Amino acid sequence: MAKEKITRDMPLAEVVHKYPAAADILMSEGIHCIGCMASHFENLEEGLMAHGKDEKEIIDLLKRMNKAAEKKA
Repeated sequence: MAKEKITRDMPLAEVVHKYPAAADILMSEGIHCIGCMASHFENLEEGLMAHGKDEKEIIDLLKRMNKAAEKKA
């Protein structure tokens, strides 16, 4: 089980650092800015919204990333 759940308010860089499986999901969804400077001050929700993701897509991505993180833990 993952140490903590991935949440929409987590800094994007923290998500990528703590949960490499989540980074794979983000990349597959076209979120390729995971290594850019914005990832250090932008939270996951802000990054996803900047890439055109709506509320339903954000919820789906959070579920997928948490499921992947639990499998890797």
